[in-house]
Amino acid sequence: MTDSLPCDAELDASGLNCPLPLLKAKLELNRLASGEVLKVIATDAGSQRDFRTFAQLAGHTLLLEKAEAGVFSYWLKKA
Repeated sequence: MTDSLPCDAELDASGLNCPLPLLKAKLELNRLASGEVLKVIATDAGSQRDFRTFAQLAGHTLLLEKAEAGVFSYWLKKA
């Protein structure tokens, strides 16, 4: 598998603490069409739980989640 998935938009939320990465991701997802993919980069460890829960509740698909050296990457496919 490749190191990352293609995405339609990318959001760098590095350095932001909960709930800002999730709020910014929600705003960015609102701009995307259904089926498009948003890649989010965050440094807040709490974002893992936040993005998993958000994807479930909102009906989006968390395609991939990576954690590497304190940097968390998420690929969300808009419902």
